[in-house]
Amino acid sequence: MRYTKWMITLTSVSMLAACGGEETEEVIEENETIEEEVEQSEEELAEETESLEGEPPETATDEEVDEEPAETDEEEVAEETVLEPEYRVNPDTWTLLPLTEEAPEDVVLLTIDDAPDEYAVQMAETLEEMDVPAIFFVNGHLIDSPEGKEKLTRIADMGFAIGNHTWAHENLTELSPEDQTEEIVIVNEQVQTVIGEKPRFFRAPFGENTETSMLVADRQEMVPMNWTYGYDWNEEYMEPEALADIMVNTDLLVDGSILLMHDREWSAAALPEIIQGIRDKGYTFADPALIEGGGAVADIE
Repeated sequence: MRYTKWMITLTSVSMLAACGGEETEEVIEENETIEEEVEQSEEELAEETESLEGEPPETATDEEVDEEPAETDEEEVAEETVLEPEYRVNPDTWTLLPLTEEAPEDVVLLTIDDAPDEYAVQMAETLEEMDVPAIFFVNGHLIDSPEGKEKLTRIADMGFAIGNHTWAHENLTELSPEDQTEEIVIVNEQVQTVIGEKPRFFRAPFGENTETSMLVADRQEMVPMNWTYGYDWNEEYMEPEALADIMVNTDLLVDGSILLMHDREWSAAALPEIIQGIRDKGYTFADPALIEGGGAVADIE
């Protein structure tokens, strides 16, 4: 821009000089001065141009970067979806019933009571390795210590559903309604404090439900669940081979069976053989998240 202005001025001066007269010499001197200034301006302009060409492009400042909206939350939301239930618990037979024609009938559900005592974490690791979902029903007194809380956290972190098996494993039919309520609710509060969510399933000790326990379970949004069969508390099956044989070959193994096992040494030892034997008979293991009322949100990778 400055160069253009100088050229216009120079042209004007030259025209005046052409008009001649007594001022010709003064005009020539002025013209020479202007030419020198123009040359100097051209050099300055060239230097500025070179300087601009060497500068890096502008980048966003730290503050501008911080102001950009985070995408993490949106990505996390996109990774969750609501699962439609495929099964419901039949309270008359304590089996799983398909809710849709697409849901396979030849499924069984594995459940483990009295967790997390001595062998629950080991059982969870076996299940994870063999890709078998399950529900671990916990007793409150077993998670009332740092060690118990750590075990519960490890089981939950492996993706297993957590159920409520009351605080002290007492027969609810022998307790007052107030004591029954406390036995159940306190476990929900404990579990939520440790893993961030309440149990979605409830199992009464000895399978002895009461009007109060069923009401509390409903108010706490839990699915009551007993079992179709289990044997590992019987002395004759407190040995891995005998337990595995009866769990796989019993006539009670049918479509939708709910299998009961406990946090016991012989149960943990028999677990791999039980899983394989049941699979060999054509059954698959149901995901607790697909049970009506038992959960609906799953992470999608």
